[in-house]
Amino acid sequence: MTAICLYLQIHQPFRLRRYSVFDSDSDYFDSQLNSRYMQAIAHRSYLPAARTLLELARRFKGAFRFAISVTGTAMEQFALYAPEVLTILQELAATNCVEFLSETYHHSLAGLYSPEEFRQQIKLHRQMIKKHFGQTPRVFRNTNLIYSNEVSRLLGPLKLDGVIAEGWEGVLGSRPPTLVYQAPRENLKLLLRHYHLSDDISLRFANHSWIQWPLTADKYASWLHGLNGKGDYCLLGMDIESFGERWPAHTGIFDFLFALPGHVLSLGDVFKTPSEIIETYAAVAELSIPRNISWTDTSRDLSPWLGNAMQANALQEIFRLEESIKLRDDTALLSDWRRLTTSDHFFYMNTRLAEYGTFSIYESPYDAYMNYMSVLDNLAARTRP
Repeated sequence: MTAICLYLQIHQPFRLRRYSVFDSDSDYFDSQLNSRYMQAIAHRSYLPAARTLLELARRFKGAFRFAISVTGTAMEQFALYAPEVLTILQELAATNCVEFLSETYHHSLAGLYSPEEFRQQIKLHRQMIKKHFGQTPRVFRNTNLIYSNEVSRLLGPLKLDGVIAEGWEGVLGSRPPTLVYQAPRENLKLLLRHYHLSDDISLRFANHSWIQWPLTADKYASWLHGLNGKGDYCLLGMDIESFGERWPAHTGIFDFLFALPGHVLSLGDVFKTPSEIIETYAAVAELSIPRNISWTDTSRDLSPWLGNAMQANALQEIFRLEESIKLRDDTALLSDWRRLTTSDHFFYMNTRLAEYGTFSIYESPYDAYMNYMSVLDNLAARTRP
């Protein structure tokens, strides 16, 4: 019997408006653009995916279980532009089949620059999840699964049960990603994403040149079942936008999602949430990951956000302002600063965006950098007496 552990990520940043050195107001974010993006993605992905998940949860009466990780910036924009998404997420929570995961409220890189802010954003996110869904998160996933031993050390005081990381051969060696591991010197269990099987859905599902196309639910369930005897569980993690946004409805992605649980259960396998995996299976060994890895890019490192001088400079400058921002005791100023820590702003400065197939709102990475730094100059001016 294989325990299938599925989690889906939901995130939207507050995108910046075009801002130059000649602007002087503090209206940094493009409300029309953010509204348009949110409503379009909600229509294509969030709503049909959530409705499918809700129908499955009710149909299988607790046998289909999964996790959702939703950022605070996404939740704020649901309230502003797509309240029906928030409503259906609350309906999902009410089924008791969904575990909501912990993460940084602003989907930030704070863990690399400010331990205090990292923990504060996790606490803010925890409060938000409790308020809207009635749960206190027990398992953490960092922005884009960025993880190292240092992340587990920073998490120690927060009394979480576990953390999700990328099950990459570069840190695992010959060990399988289908076993529970222990973080060094911390009372945290490590759950590892099975990226090969996850990416079969999120990156390859409707790729006609893929040797396994077409991917059907029964075929995929048989692959999962084939893990029997090779570990305890299989953690599948992906953006919820894989359903409807990356792979549009006409590819059959929603039909695949709807059919999958039935095929998995019919083979005698089960679904468990991350916390249930931690409760069920003991850690087999300690796993040390001394340098940061992520689920982004084949190199599994921090280069998507720190791969060039523009990104490094922008990140240094935003966190250099932390002390002066917090000394001002200005709620609006702090909110703006935190929204500017969101990782997407630095990803747009990546000179390799075309390789990721990622659409940017900017004409070039340099344009993204200049726009961001113009905003930052104004933000810094607001900290002065």
